[in-house]
Amino acid sequence: MYRQRAYGIGTVLLSGALMVAIESPVSAQLVVYDAATTARNTVTATVNQFLFETQRQQHSKLREMARRLSALTNLRKYVMEDVPRWRTHGGDFFFAQPYNDALIFGDPVGAAFTDLSQRLLADPRILDRLGPAARRLVEARLGTVNLTDAAAIAATHGTGQLRWFGRKNELPAIDALERDVIDPSSEQSTTAVLDKISGAALIGARQRQARIQLLVGMVEQLLVDSKRARDTDTAALAMQIVTWRDGRAASEAFVAGSGDALRTWRQP
Repeated sequence: MYRQRAYGIGTVLLSGALMVAIESPVSAQLVVYDAATTARNTVTATVNQFLFETQRQQHSKLREMARRLSALTNLRKYVMEDVPRWRTHGGDFFFAQPYNDALIFGDPVGAAFTDLSQRLLADPRILDRLGPAARRLVEARLGTVNLTDAAAIAATHGTGQLRWFGRKNELPAIDALERDVIDPSSEQSTTAVLDKISGAALIGARQRQARIQLLVGMVEQLLVDSKRARDTDTAALAMQIVTWRDGRAASEAFVAGSGDALRTWRQP
């Protein structure tokens, strides 16, 4: 029994010593320093900081780019007041009303121009009575008149179509684009602004096409005028050449005929 009591006391004392040893702070700690790990962590932190600053700057730049001009100024000041409009030819044209309508709406067959113009008498049976040279001259002049009619009909129809589609399509499209451009809403993204630019470019392309059509009509008129001037000069030169070629013979014949007329003339 004495041994058992001594064993129990020793166990209690050992347990108490262990508890005291565990609760007491450790006075001696070892510090481990790894240069490679520290350098790697430093580089990683530096790169992460650089990426963060770059992303922050990009975000600030994108926000500045996304800001609309309406946030800084009123876009209404860019609106043009009382702009020129496509207007019809007002008034009452008693004798030229069909042609006036053709200038407003177009006339593809040229009926209004034909009714307003003087009729061309070109009967083939009359041309058959002429000789080859005279027929060639008359046909050339008739061709000039027909060419003038064709150019005038095309220009009339083109002008009417430009006026009609300008009032019907172009003006509403420009007005709608103007309303979208001066819209001060901040909800419109950069994509919406690009769409507006695309719409403006499309309207500009249509207007350039119309301008080219007008220029083509002017070129056609100039070509007709050039042909008419050429025919006039050619006829004048032909008469001059014939005068130089046959002038002497014609003068002699005129003098001889006049002499014969004077010699043979008797008062009734």
